[in-house]
Formats: sequence, C-alpha cells, structure tokens
Amino acid sequence: MFSPKDLAIIFSIVVGAIAIGILIYPFLLKWQRDRLRKSHFPRTWLNIIEENLSIYPSLTSAQQQELQGYILVLLAEKQFIGCRGFQITEEVKVTITAFACLLLFGDRKTYFPNLRSILVYPDAYIVNEMVMSDRYIVEERLVARLGESWTKDQLILSWEQVKRDIQNWQDGRNVVLHEFAHQLDQEDGQAEGVPILSRALDYAAWSKIMTAEYLQLCDRVERNRKSVLDSYGATNPAEFFAVATETFFEKPKQLNQKHPALYEILQRYYRLDPRQW
Repeated sequence: MFSPKDLAIIFSIVVGAIAIGILIYPFLLKWQRDRLRKSHFPRTWLNIIEENLSIYPSLTSAQQQELQGYILVLLAEKQFIGCRGFQITEEVKVTITAFACLLLFGDRKTYFPNLRSILVYPDAYIVNEMVMSDRYIVEERLVARLGESWTKDQLILSWEQVKRDIQNWQDGRNVVLHEFAHQLDQEDGQAEGVPILSRALDYAAWSKIMTAEYLQLCDRVERNRKSVLDSYGATNPAEFFAVATETFFEKPKQLNQKHPALYEILQRYYRLDPRQW
C-alpha cells in the first residue's frame, strides 16, 4: 500500500501531467490541423466539389486552396453517420463539408468545435415535437424535418434536400449553410443569433443591425409582404441569423440592394463578398 506521502507525490504528478496536457493540447491541435491543410487533396474529391458546388470556379485560386484545406480538416475531425439505412459515400461527405466550409473563411479556424457527428437521412425525417396549443395545453405531434443543429455533438441533414440545394443555388435556401450557421451561433453554448465575433467592439454594431433587420422581417411577415429573406427567419433571432446566412451566400446582390447594412455586417463576419461570384 502507498503511504500518504507517496499518494501525495502521485497526485502531484498526475495533476501536473494533466496541466501540461491542457497547455500543450492547443498547440498540438493547431500543428495537426496545419499539417492536414497542407496535405494532398484527392482528385476525386475535387471532382465532387466542381460538380456540386457551383460557385467553386468563381473563387480565387487562393480561396480554392483555403477551402480545400478546411475540408481536409473537417473530414478528419467529424464523423458521418447514415440513418435509416442511408449509405454514407465520398460524395455525401465531401459535398456537405464543402458547403459548411464556406462559413470558415476569415481566419475562423475553430472548425465547429461543439460538433462531433453529422447524421444524414435519405430524405425528410420525423420527430416528436411538443407544442403549446392553448394557454394550459401542451400537445405532442409528429413533424417532418430536413435538418437541425444541436448545441452539443450532433447536426442532422436530409440528403435529398442537400441535392435539391445543389440544383437550386441562388434560390436563397441551403440546408447545410443554415444548420452550420446554427453551429457558429451555438459555439458559446447558446442559440441567440449572435456568433462569437473577433472583436468585443463588434457586438454593439451586430446587435443594432441584426435586431433592426429581424424586427423589420417580422413586420413584413405579419403584414404578408414579400422579402428577399425567407419568412422562416422571423421565427426567432437564431433562425434569422441562419436564414440571413443562406441569403447572403445565395442571393448576395438582392440582399445588398434591399438590406445593405445587413449585407455589410455579414460580409465583415464571413470575410467574403459573394457578389463577386
């Protein structure tokens, strides 16, 4: 048996090892990611991107290289799981990851840290949802969904919807961009339409512009008036950020024309100008 003194020494060694590990881990992770980003990008993967990501040829060569690097890291770190018998293929993984990595430009290299697994269904999936139907009545009902993002661990997508979005770029709807925008929003553990910004000073401008734009969309939806932003964005601020992200990438010129302040703040955040595409 160990004496109290021996146990104290062992405890100190273990605590010290843990502390050293905590300090070293970020550097090891960065080294590993930098190494992955510089590794060979398979030609088959590039063929998939060129086929399914219509804006890829419009990116500069530097942006294409950067996107490829992000894809290599994300594919190495995230697990894809097929649901209801769906088979995960290279096309599924590379296509979803390519869309998601459009959100990582601008030195945003946290790579959706809360996300561990991406669940993919062949088409829409059914969930139980609790709904308040009256002041004192809560009902449970079945709802069909095409995607959702959890604060911890998982993100869910319908491959059928992803394929529709591939064919209909510029319609303002993209389930991958939408759900991964939620991941950015949820990085701090909350879904409130405010992702982590690079500078503390940016939060005031973000709050002012996003709140005004959200309330404006709510007003237009209530009055049944059209908007370049999908009406689903009026659900809550978190959904507004996700919908605004979809619109920013898919309808950049229309968004800039109708909502220049919103476009500008999203352009600063994503460090891209999709109008050039």
